[in-house]
Amino acid sequence: MSTVNTAALAAGLATAPQALSAADVEAVLGAVDDGFYTYVLSALLVAVGLYLTVRTRGVQVRHFGTMMRGLTASRSGAQGGISSFQAFAVGLAARVGIGNVAGVALAVVAGGPGALFWMWVVAVIGMATAFAESTLAQIFKQRGRDFTFQGGPAYYITNGLGSRAWGAVFAGMCIVSVGVTVVMVQTNSLAGVISATVPEVAPWMVGVALVLLTAPVVLGGLKSVARVTEVVAPLMALAYVLVALIVLLINLDELPRVLSQIVRGAFGADQVLFGTAGGVVAAVLNGVRRGLFSNEAGLGTVPNAAGTATVAHPVRQGLIQSFGVFVDTILVCTATGLIILLTTDTYRPGDDSLVGAVLTQQAVVEHLGAWTTWPMVVLIFVLVFSTVLGCYSYSQVNVNFLGGERRAEQLFGVVLTAAAFAGTVLTLPIVWALTDIALGLLGVLNLVVIVRLAPWVLGALRDFEAQAAAGGEPVFVGHANPHLPGDVLDGVWEASRAEGDDGGGADVSTPTAWER
Repeated sequence: MSTVNTAALAAGLATAPQALSAADVEAVLGAVDDGFYTYVLSALLVAVGLYLTVRTRGVQVRHFGTMMRGLTASRSGAQGGISSFQAFAVGLAARVGIGNVAGVALAVVAGGPGALFWMWVVAVIGMATAFAESTLAQIFKQRGRDFTFQGGPAYYITNGLGSRAWGAVFAGMCIVSVGVTVVMVQTNSLAGVISATVPEVAPWMVGVALVLLTAPVVLGGLKSVARVTEVVAPLMALAYVLVALIVLLINLDELPRVLSQIVRGAFGADQVLFGTAGGVVAAVLNGVRRGLFSNEAGLGTVPNAAGTATVAHPVRQGLIQSFGVFVDTILVCTATGLIILLTTDTYRPGDDSLVGAVLTQQAVVEHLGAWTTWPMVVLIFVLVFSTVLGCYSYSQVNVNFLGGERRAEQLFGVVLTAAAFAGTVLTLPIVWALTDIALGLLGVLNLVVIVRLAPWVLGALRDFEAQAAAGGEPVFVGHANPHLPGDVLDGVWEASRAEGDDGGGADVSTPTAWER
């Protein structure tokens, strides 16, 4: 240790707290956030995704047709609970948000057209991770009230690994990060986009509109959220993809050029296509990061919705939620990317004069005209609204895990609604960084657990495939199942369901150990 002047050191220490401004804190958190996401969590997510892809023998490719067929038949069999399609819609509502509009634009600006290619790659890899975590949510779910189930990382940490304490840690972190801070930053982004586009609309007006729409839904509980998202989420994604298809048809002759730019930019074949961050490394890092956190595969958020579904076999819901990654990235994110890349005036590689949702919005205006301004504002509003509902669903599951009953659920609904309003009227740069870090920590914990519980996923998949090969409709039995490492919690996956099963996946007459 070098010698220093004691008086000078004391003076420096005395003035340090005053010198540490909000800008300094924001800069430090931003650096930590960027390094953690880019080099630690992204690498871990890709590694776990590749591991699960190999162990499942490419389940996301082999069973893609099963996903499609299962989705069309997933609206039935809920027995008064939440259907498989409703759980899929809740997950889709949270996945498809303003990040699909703004995040992709940021990736393309920083990483160039090649970033979109790497988003596709990580989406295919992430589908295996999404399959695993949602299958686990089903295997280790518990029965809740009103014919519904509760499941997710907190539950499979507790029931799969036998650690109630770590389950509680995950639940608490999820409630704060997803149910409060994520909601605030989503609505903050919305207010910024709307105010920039339509200055006549003040941020508080956006907040009031969100409260009026959100409060009646979330105060009605998880079933109410599921009924709304079942309609809103698919229509929202379809509308956005339809806009992209119209743009493609208008610019069909330009599509080969853009696809060539994406491939050449991905591998650094053309320096002209580098983004503002420059080089092929920037394309990879920005594509990987934005892709991973748009589709949420591995973060431990979507399983909270997946675990609520009533299905005959856990693998069914795992496959359907895996398909959600495909919809989010391959369809919706690609739609945003092509809308931007097909422009000639709005987007130029290396030019960051327009970024985020504003870039996407201006790209739509270039293609379709100024009349699209208000429809895009409405679409972005609905994107955020649906994401807020998805965040409520995720958080409510964890409120229940910590012992919250109906009044606690309603109280949290009020807190979430207040957070939605606060996000529209506050400046939240530090909250943005803290939210990213909190979600990243959730992801690290969840990924470690997924790898440890992978034998259960593989066993359930073998069971599903064996029954399907025999020609019957797969029905899961959680006790004395030769494909599983052990027995699951009593009261959910009973052998009695194998006789005359009607698609519910559980013996509704038997209370769980949790209820007793």
